[in-house]
Amino acid sequence: MAKALLGYVGGSDPRLLAEMRRLQQRVQDLESELVRIQSENDALAAAAAQHGDSLLDSIDLDVPKAEPALT
Repeated sequence: MAKALLGYVGGSDPRLLAEMRRLQQRVQDLESELVRIQSENDALAAAAAQHGDSLLDSIDLDVPKAEPALT
C-alpha cells in the first residue's frame, strides 16, 4: 500500500504537467487581458470626465409627451 501511495504522489504524470502548463498560460493570458481592459477603461473614464458635459448636451432628450387617453 505504501508503495502505491508513494508511486501515486511521487510520480509526475506528463498529462498533468501539460495541463498545469496550459492552465498557467491561460491565467497569464487572462491577467494580460485584464490589464489591457483596465487601461482602456481608465482612458474611457478620463475622456468621459473631460467631455462629460458636452456629451450629455449633445444627446437629444426630446421625449414625446404622452397624449391623454380618450374617454
